[in-house]
Formats: sequence, structure tokens, C-alpha cells
Amino acid sequence: MLESYFPVLLFICVGLAVGVIPLLLGRFAAPHRPDSAKLSPYECGFEAFEDARMKFDVRYYLVAILFILFDLEIAFLFPWAIVLKEIGLYGFFSMMIFLAILVVGFIYEWMKGALEWE
Repeated sequence: MLESYFPVLLFICVGLAVGVIPLLLGRFAAPHRPDSAKLSPYECGFEAFEDARMKFDVRYYLVAILFILFDLEIAFLFPWAIVLKEIGLYGFFSMMIFLAILVVGFIYEWMKGALEWE
């Protein structure tokens, strides 16, 4: 009974080894010579100019949430396209209703100015 779980155990062990061995190798084999340039904060190719705890504009979060929302909704199209022949017309029209709701939501957000960055 337990021998059927051996491939799973082997997969877990190999995954842990692939994740842990490079970390240990880098920790013990790499030279440790910190200086001011290595310890300084660095963002996007230039020095940090504000506190890391500064407040972001609410529009940033709104655009990020809208992107995730539409990205996840579009992800439903791939499995639907694969099984389209099996689900027939009912599945086709169900997805068209889903896409219509998606388009109405997108137009609503567009008209409200949620996608505008001023």
C-alpha cells in the first residue's frame, strides 16, 4: 500500500533538494563582504527617494483589482474553448451571456473613469 506513495515522496524530496541545496550552497560558498552600496535600498534603477511606507493612490489599487478581475474572467475562456464541441449550443450561449456581462461591466468601468490615470 505505501509503496504506491513512493513517487510522491520522491517528488517532494527532489523538490526540497532543488530549493534548499542552492540556498545552502550560496550561503556557504559565496563571499560575504557587505559594503554601503550592497546594503543601500535600490528600486527600479535609481535610489529610493521616499519612505517605503508611503501611501499609494487609491486608483492604483482600483486598476490592479480590475486587472486581476478581468484576467481571471478571461482565464475561463481557455477551458471553454477546449470543450466547446462537447458542450454544444447550451455551453456556447452560456459563455456568450457570461461575456456579455463582462462587456457590460467593462463599459460601466470605462464610463465611470475607473481606467483613467490622471
